[in-house]
Amino acid sequence: MKKISFIFLLISCQLASQGYAQTRVLRLEESKQSAVEYSMILKNSELQIESAKADIMSAKSAYYPSISLNGVGIYGFKDLVGAIPPLLEQSVGNLYLFSAGATQPIYVGGKIKVGNQLAALQLEVARIRAKQSTDSVLLVTEQKYWNLVNFQEQTKVIHANEKMLDAILKQQNDMLTSGLIARNDMLKVKVQRSKLLLNKTKLESGHKLALLDFCMYTGVAFSDSLLMQDTLAGVEKTPLLLAPDISLEVNSTYVLIKKRLESEKLKTKLARGEYLPTVSIGVNAAQFGGISNGLGSKFIPISMATVQVPISDWWGKGKQKLKQRQLSEQIAQNQFKDVESQLLVGITKAWYDMSDALKEIGFAQENFQQAQENLKVSQDNYASGLVGITELIDAQALYQQANSELVNSLANFRSKQASYYFLTGKHTN
Repeated sequence: MKKISFIFLLISCQLASQGYAQTRVLRLEESKQSAVEYSMILKNSELQIESAKADIMSAKSAYYPSISLNGVGIYGFKDLVGAIPPLLEQSVGNLYLFSAGATQPIYVGGKIKVGNQLAALQLEVARIRAKQSTDSVLLVTEQKYWNLVNFQEQTKVIHANEKMLDAILKQQNDMLTSGLIARNDMLKVKVQRSKLLLNKTKLESGHKLALLDFCMYTGVAFSDSLLMQDTLAGVEKTPLLLAPDISLEVNSTYVLIKKRLESEKLKTKLARGEYLPTVSIGVNAAQFGGISNGLGSKFIPISMATVQVPISDWWGKGKQKLKQRQLSEQIAQNQFKDVESQLLVGITKAWYDMSDALKEIGFAQENFQQAQENLKVSQDNYASGLVGITELIDAQALYQQANSELVNSLANFRSKQASYYFLTGKHTN
C-alpha cells in the first residue's frame, strides 16, 4: 500500500509540475474534444476500421485469377540418366523446370459474393463500434465534467457558510469579552466551525482526486487551478419530457445487434456454399530441360477445367456443420429480441431517472428556500435576544445542508440527462 501511495503521489506531483500555471477555464465541448483526441480506445477503433477496409480489398481479390510461378532445379552428383545413343548422346546430370499458371474461379457456390458482402458488413460494424465508443467517451467525459462543476459549487457553499460562521464567531468573541455571554456559547460556534472545516478538507481532497481523474481521462494537463466554465444555474428551467423516446434506430447498440444478425445470415450462406459444386478454369505453361547435356528444352502449354462436387458432405459431417450454423443464426435472432427489450427498458428507466431528478430539484429548491427563511428568522430572533446561539447554529446547519442538497440535485440531473441522451442517440445542449 505504501508503494502504491508513493506512485500515486509521484504521478500527482509530475502532473502538477507540468500543468501548474495560471488558472485555466475549460468548457464542456473543449473537454469532449480533448477526450476524443486522447482516447486510446478511439484510436484503436480507427485501426479496426482500417483493418476492415483491408479485409474488403482481400475479399475483392477473390474475383480475379490466381497466378503462380514455380521453378525447380535438380543437380545430381552422379548422372541421373546415362547416355542412350542415338536418342540421348550425353548423360543427364541436372534438370530444370519452370512453370507459370493462372486459375479463374467460375462458380464456387456463391462464396465469393457472400464473402464480399460479409467483409462490407464488417466494415459497417467497425464504424458503428467506433461511433459507440465515441459516444461512450463523450458520456463519461460529460459526467466527469459535471461532477467537477458540482465540486466547484459545493466549494462556494462551504466558503459562504465559513464566512457566516466567522462573522458569528467574531460577534461571540466580542460579546464574551464584554461579559454578555458565557464561554460555552462561543465554544458551540467553534465546534460548528470545526465541523465545517473538516468537511471543507474532505471536499478539497475529493475535488483534487476528481480533477486528476478527469485530466487523465481527457488528456488535459493537470493543474489545481483548473476550473470548469459552466455552472448549475438554469438547470431547474429544463422542460420535463412528457414521454421517453423509445425509437431505437439511432441507438448504436441496437444497430450493432441488427448487423450481427445480418452477419449470422451471411455466414450461413457462406457455410451452405461449401457444399455446392465449384467450377474453375486455368491455363499452365511449363518448360523443362537439362543444362549442358543432350537433353533438349521442351515447352508445354496446357489448359484445364475443374469441377468439384462434395457429395458425401450432403449427409455427413457437412450436414451437421450446416445445422450448427442455422442454430447459431437462430440464437442471434433470439439475442436480438432480448437486447431490443433490454434497450427499451433501459431507455424508459433512464427517462424516469431524469424526470425524477428534475422533480427532486423542485423539492430541493423548496427546502432551501424554507431553510433560508428559517435562518433569517433565527438571526433576527437571536439579535433580539429571543433565542440562544444553539438555535442560530442549528438554523445555519440546516441552511448549509439544504444548499448542498440543492447543488447535488442540480448536478445529478445533468448526469441523468446525459445518460438518457446517450441511450437515445441524442446530445445535450
